[in-house]
Amino acid sequence: MTIIDLKDKTILLTGASDGIGRAVADYLMEMGAKVAVHYNSNKSAADALVAKHHNGSKVFQADVSKEKEVLGLFDAVVAHFGRLDVIVLNAGVFLEQPMHLNTADWLNIWKKTMAVNLDAVGILTKLGLDHFLEQGEGRFVYLGSRAVFRGETQEFLAYAASKGGITSLARSVARSFGKQNIKAFVVAPGFTRTRMAEKFIASHGEEKVLNEIALNELTRPEDLAPLIALLCSGGMDHATGTTIDMNAGSHIR
Repeated sequence: MTIIDLKDKTILLTGASDGIGRAVADYLMEMGAKVAVHYNSNKSAADALVAKHHNGSKVFQADVSKEKEVLGLFDAVVAHFGRLDVIVLNAGVFLEQPMHLNTADWLNIWKKTMAVNLDAVGILTKLGLDHFLEQGEGRFVYLGSRAVFRGETQEFLAYAASKGGITSLARSVARSFGKQNIKAFVVAPGFTRTRMAEKFIASHGEEKVLNEIALNELTRPEDLAPLIALLCSGGMDHATGTTIDMNAGSHIR
């Protein structure tokens, strides 16, 4: 295992009870970080993660589709830890949005996707900037997507658009606040074997997904964890504003 020293870091990680977030939270705690483990509904998984490490990490619940709960999440985390060094914005939804839907139903999916994938990220970015500016430093790590650069299928227009917004937001934060010692990065996975992706695999077949990539197996959540830990550590600060692709060679820029 690659060792990245995070013993002096306190990190808020959204969507930490499942998929990419769970693997990253586990790795960050293994490296010594205190993690605010955010979850929406899977409390048992979040509790199990914190219990595994016994290092001062803590579980926080919030439905990030609701503005009030996003605000409450940040306040609760800062009240408990006193300080945040990094915010990892991972929570997201991948909702199918078929074109055969009537406009009202299509728009409902659009709004729900934006609420979770972009609006909550924007709120936490504003709150994080206020916090980091006061303490004199901080880092954001945003989970983007290959879809921003390659485009997505017609069933996932809202998802692609939301991740495009995240990418532009992260770049703007990096350019605007670097002189205040605030850094921002985007990690852009391709198709990753998570519960969120299993519905797509079940519908379209694993062979279709494998044929799109250059490697012999799908990216796992665990494959992303060391990279995100390195970004949290400060070891890549001069890459601020960059987007790092992690898509098994399925889209090379």
